[in-house]
Order: sequence, then C-alpha cells, then structure tokens
Amino acid sequence: MVRNEKGFTLIEMLIVLLVISVLLIITIPNMSKNSDSVKAKGCEALQKTVEAQAQAYFIEKGNFPDSTQTLVTEEYISQDTCPDGTKLIISSDGKVNAEGEVVEPEPAAGT
Repeated sequence: MVRNEKGFTLIEMLIVLLVISVLLIITIPNMSKNSDSVKAKGCEALQKTVEAQAQAYFIEKGNFPDSTQTLVTEEYISQDTCPDGTKLIISSDGKVNAEGEVVEPEPAAGT
C-alpha cells in the first residue's frame, strides 16, 4: 500500500515555528525603543504647548500662572503630565520643563 498523502511533517512545522520565533525576538526590542522615542517627543511637544499657553495666560491676566495646575483649572490645557508620567513644572518667568516628579496614573474606576 502506497499512501500519497500531502501534508507537513513535524520537522517542517518546527522549522516554521523557529523562523517565526527568531523574527519576533528581533522585532520586539526595536518596537520598545521606538515607543520610548515617541514618548519623549510627545513630552517635548506638550512642554512647548504648555509654555505657549502660559504666554497666553500672561497676555490675558498680566502675570504668569503659579503652576501648570492653574492652566488646567482655567482650561488653557487639558493635562499637565507627559505620556511617560513626568509632571510638567512652570517657573516664575513662564518657562516650562519636564523635570518634575514622575506621577503614576490613577487606576480607572471599576478596575
């Protein structure tokens, strides 16, 4: 009896799994590096936006805000925390930097 069945052997399946594993090992660290870069650039962009809004606050009120929380309260900005969790701080001359403390996000309600 000669069987003429077509299909994959165990060795072929193991080779395919090995190739997929190697590709995953190569790509996952690269995605992690890109994520850090995106967060840093997002923080820089937010910093510039907050600084511009501090200038707008100065034009309207005649003085710079005491903190970034003032800008949030007055609805000049919607957040004062970078994507990486770093809280922005504002100086008395309206300059903003991201050297504040890292803030852990609060868990969502119901979790």
